[in-house]
Amino acid sequence: MSKHNELGVKGEILALDFLTKKEYAILEINWRFEKTEVDIIARRLNTLVIVEVKTRTGNQFGFPEEAVGIEKQKNLAIAAEEYLERNNLNMDVRFDVISITFIGENPEIYHIEDAFFPYEI
Repeated sequence: MSKHNELGVKGEILALDFLTKKEYAILEINWRFEKTEVDIIARRLNTLVIVEVKTRTGNQFGFPEEAVGIEKQKNLAIAAEEYLERNNLNMDVRFDVISITFIGENPEIYHIEDAFFPYEI
């Protein structure tokens, strides 16, 4: 596995632990619809939470959350609609980003709730 992929997996594990400690119910990990992979699908109360995890080893190329562009946002919104339909769910959907930056061995975790809204896309 490449170092880039190893870092991504490490970030997703940290994000899962972070969400679990905050009492999110994890429903899916790396769920795929067409060309889109949703890193984490979780539930918090009566809200479906679509989580994109971005992990970096520094901020020299910008903050990790800045890498979630418009195209990715559109694809996540489409995937969320499909997930709701496939699972016959009728609930609110929220799109979050978990940004993880490693400064040495210590990760900084930044959870952005409602990071974007599908109607803005």
